[in-house]
Formats: sequence, structure tokens, C-alpha cells
Amino acid sequence: MKTFRLSNGVEIPAVGYGSYLSTEGNGRQTIKDALDSGYRYIDTAMFYRNEAEIGEALREYGIPRNELFLVSKVWHTMLGREKTLQSFEGSVKALGTDYLDMFLIHWPMGPDKDTDWLSLQTETWQVMEELYEAGKVRAIGLSNFLPHHIEPLLKNVKITPMLDQLELHAGYMQEYALAYLRSKGIVIQAWSPLGRARMLKDERIAALASKYGKTPAQVLLRFLLDRDIAVIPKASSIERMKQNLDVFDFHLTGEEISYLSCIPESGWSGEHPDMM
Repeated sequence: MKTFRLSNGVEIPAVGYGSYLSTEGNGRQTIKDALDSGYRYIDTAMFYRNEAEIGEALREYGIPRNELFLVSKVWHTMLGREKTLQSFEGSVKALGTDYLDMFLIHWPMGPDKDTDWLSLQTETWQVMEELYEAGKVRAIGLSNFLPHHIEPLLKNVKITPMLDQLELHAGYMQEYALAYLRSKGIVIQAWSPLGRARMLKDERIAALASKYGKTPAQVLLRFLLDRDIAVIPKASSIERMKQNLDVFDFHLTGEEISYLSCIPESGWSGEHPDMM
């Protein structure tokens, strides 16, 4: 599988497994199905409340730890030194591991918008730097951070974030943020790469799917990969899990990439970092 190289040389799979909501019901079996389908990158977070299930599934499956790439996140109510350490320890314990492959700050602002969010973020990031330097985390990054959240943070930290997760999909490409992240050498990863499934019924996507003999989901994922953006799609069925990995045998043309990059806004989740 294609990989993306972080600034510290660590490589991540181009397609990871997004576990948010996809593990509801029979979470342990869902994770085992994902592993059977070929996923080795598992994205989770304390907020998802599924880390213990994922940990149980991994133990039962018996896959060697060094074959996995486990990612978790600290929630915005857990900012600050002590709470960040508490979040990290809780995640590794639930997942049944002694280190994380990547640790992210989930959202840039806490629930109280009047709080000095930059001070809290800086304190949290400094803890993450310590975890990274101690070898307890192989990479550190952000989720849902936009340029105006990252730029002031960079003035107070030693290590530039290695990755940023953003909502990105055809119809919502956040081009200014993409250009900024690339200028800083920060790898970009798309959550909701299918537009919360809203884009699957789009006629423009369907036409390309018909042309390439692929599903609309595969076209949407290929579009992002062709733009050098890693993806973490969600899926509960084995069929869809496998389809989401089967995207490396075709490419969109430059004209098609431009077309999908420029379609009017559609499929947005309604979630914005400054309004959460």
C-alpha cells in the first residue's frame, strides 16, 4: 500500500480505518473485520469511547504490535498538562499497548470560548513533545486545526506538528488550509472523505464511477489520494472495507481532479473548529 512520510521519517498508510461510530454494535468484530480486510492503521480517540473494544479486538486477533499503526487523540476538555497525561495513559491502557504510533489534539478550542485556548494548547503540545521525545509516541499532530490556530502555536513550541486531520472531500476542500499545511511540511489527512456519505449520490461522482468501473466511494478516495491527501474512511461492512482499500489501480485525470476540486460547496458536515 502507498504510504505518506511524516517530517520525522515515520510512514503512515495512505488509507487508514476510521473507527468513529463504525464500531457501534459489535465493535470487536468490526475491528477484526477491518484487520482481515487489510487495514493496519486504526484511528480512534478518547471521545469515541471504543478504545477498550479496539484493544480487546487486537488482543483476540493476535496481530503483532509492530504491524499496527494506532492513533488516538486528546479531547478538548482534557487540555493542559495533567489532563493530557491522563488522556494518554487512559488511551494506551484501553488499547492494551505501551505506546501510540501517533497522538493528536482533537480540536483547537475548549468548550469555553473565552478561555485562553492558546495557553492550554501550548501546554498540551509541550506534553506531547515530551511523550514523543521519551519514545512513548512515534509521531504527534493535530486534528481540525486551521492556519490561524496553528500559526500562534508554532511560536511557542519546539516540534512542528507532523500531521493535521481535516474534514476534506470533493465539495469541501479548504484550499487555503491545504496550501498552508503544505508550506509547513505537515502531512494532510482527510476525515469524512466521503462527505458523511452525502457525496456518494452526487451525479458528478457517479459519472466518474461509471467511467472507471469503480464505486462512488472509490472515486472520492482516489481523488483525495491523487491530491496527496491521506484518508481515513469509515465502514462497517467487510465489502465496503475492502472497496475502500481497492483504490490503487487507477488515477483520475488532471482535468477531473481540477473539476472535483472546484465544484460548489456540498456535503459539509456543519462542524467547524471555531464553532464547536
